[in-house]
Amino acid sequence: MRLAVVGSLESWYVQDLRRAAQGNDEIVPVPFRELTSSLGERDRAEGTAEQAGAFSVFGGEYDLRGFDGVLVRTMPPGSLEQVVFRMDALAQLQAAGTPVVNPPQALEAAVDKYLATARLAAAGLRVPQTHCCQNAEAAMAAFARLGSRAVVKPLFGSEGRGVALLEDESMALRAFKLLEQLGAVIYLQEFIEHDGADLRLLVVGDRVLGIRRSNATDWRTNISRGATAEPLEVTPELGEMATRAAAAVGAPLAGVDLLPGRDGVLYAIEVNAVPGWKALARTLNVDVARLVLDYLRAECRE
Repeated sequence: MRLAVVGSLESWYVQDLRRAAQGNDEIVPVPFRELTSSLGERDRAEGTAEQAGAFSVFGGEYDLRGFDGVLVRTMPPGSLEQVVFRMDALAQLQAAGTPVVNPPQALEAAVDKYLATARLAAAGLRVPQTHCCQNAEAAMAAFARLGSRAVVKPLFGSEGRGVALLEDESMALRAFKLLEQLGAVIYLQEFIEHDGADLRLLVVGDRVLGIRRSNATDWRTNISRGATAEPLEVTPELGEMATRAAAAVGAPLAGVDLLPGRDGVLYAIEVNAVPGWKALARTLNVDVARLVLDYLRAECRE
């Protein structure tokens, strides 16, 4: 299999995939910023009407239509125009028959916390009470409805960056006014009382792996913030919730975060369409990169 990996040239995940491939697959990293596309290009001397509809998508020097599949491993920041073009180019590849994992529609849904939460709720999963506002006045009204205690998150973001717990009205007002001045959407969720641990489930096709992440010093349970991980038995209930959450955003490869609340409810918090697996592979002693490659080979054969 010849696989283009859209991500950093120095990515740990590129190296892990190459290790797992053992020389049987060609793994080629392609940075998002090097994506280019041409439409209707043809030989002017011999061009035909059929050729006029041709297109190409390149990643630097590589023609991505020459790969068996494309794996998206990152979602770097960019302008609205850059992000839209990147998704459009991947959609063109997918429409022409090149498997793209995850599909651009899944990437768009998962990276948008409001849309992802709406999809999770529509799929019948319990989500925290959520309010999305565009000005400080509306955000303060939502803050009051949440009992003057809420988690504010960037609409686009990951690994807990920019996430804060607000418990004071004056601090909340200052935060909301700043976000309004920046032109940001103010995304608020109720704070779910929990025991300092959540569940990270990795969906790879029809397989689900899991770890429990705990943090004794921070209410956020991201590994990057010092949380520790331990193996988790994936019960049929957990497996079903994880696959339903991944399917809700259309991601066959997904990291699903579930939070056990002290109220006995298991909340669906987030779906990551470019999930990491370093901590999970280390904790479970499972070769996740090999599982990902096995899944991609099966997809490329279809």
